[in-house]
Amino acid sequence: MPAYPNAKTISFAPLFLVAFGCAVSLAAQTTEELPTAFDAGWQGEEVCELLYENDDMRVGRCTFPPEIGHERHFHPPHWGYILEGSTMRITDADGTEERRLESGVSWWSDGVDWHEAVNIGTETGVYLIVEPKS
Repeated sequence: MPAYPNAKTISFAPLFLVAFGCAVSLAAQTTEELPTAFDAGWQGEEVCELLYENDDMRVGRCTFPPEIGHERHFHPPHWGYILEGSTMRITDADGTEERRLESGVSWWSDGVDWHEAVNIGTETGVYLIVEPKS
């Protein structure tokens, strides 16, 4: 006879399987492969056009009309130049922020693990991305 005769036996196996399944699912999400900026689009449509590629680099132009964005993607090290400015809402591992990106500004990035963006302004944004190949 059990020590507690009115106690019900509870199986923790289903709870363990649910918890373990969630852990596996989260691990799969963090290691999933993301597209590069050139390969990511927006709701099934391309937003970046490959302009040039050789053994040393590739160059693309990404165009974001109002309410068009760039689905989650990563960047290897790259140089960028804003041909036409816009206001973007950008989300990455640090959170979400709105940024006014001005025409004529350039930047260097050592790479981005992931981010996504949408043009929340009224102007079409156009960016040039140059990725050196190593």
